[in-house]
Amino acid sequence: MEELEDSQMNLQTMLTMRHVSPFRSLAQELLGSLSETSDTLERWVKVQMMWCALESVFTGGDIAKQMPREAKKFAKVDKDWAKIMTKASECRNVVECCADELLRNSLPTMYGELEKCQKSLEGYLEQKQNAFPRFYFVSNAKLLIILSQGSDPLAMNEYYENVFDAIQYVEYDKKDKTIIYKIHGDGGDGHEIIPFISPVKAVGNIEDWLMSLLQNMRLTLKELARSCAAGV
Repeated sequence: MEELEDSQMNLQTMLTMRHVSPFRSLAQELLGSLSETSDTLERWVKVQMMWCALESVFTGGDIAKQMPREAKKFAKVDKDWAKIMTKASECRNVVECCADELLRNSLPTMYGELEKCQKSLEGYLEQKQNAFPRFYFVSNAKLLIILSQGSDPLAMNEYYENVFDAIQYVEYDKKDKTIIYKIHGDGGDGHEIIPFISPVKAVGNIEDWLMSLLQNMRLTLKELARSCAAGV
């Protein structure tokens, strides 16, 4: 990209010289070609950045299963993207590569489809955040990881500190990983361990069972406070 910009600047400088007259039309043609190449590369990079951001979301995991229409749309773009990159790898000259009409026509379409997937994903995240407001404390990048692993309750142990204050991890039943019966506070050795008054079932959508965990945690702490007050 930098070499391309340097070449454009050199041609623009050359066109201001009085000795360029015999070559002016050629220099203008080359400058136009480089300008078109630069525009194509900018669109190409935009598509690549958005493709990279969505690729891990829509090629597997729970999110792709919950958004089948968007996953199908992304799969088509992904297929076209692979063709474009394969063809580009065979052409060593960037100007010749960017002059390809199929590439120029495909990039805006691909970007538009990826943008639709992105907007749908943003709506999906907002829906999950509304269902479990504590997700607002988590960055979108981390929330995507949490939601993509939602079918595996054990995977959530790495992120409880991001969602709840002073909770390091929860303890699952050894025979059934969907049953949570203890919470562990932070603080290293000697940290506080609180058994639930009734186990939490980690099944279904992750935002639903996390809400059940939150409600059960409140009931447990309320019951412990009541027991303590009665013993005073």
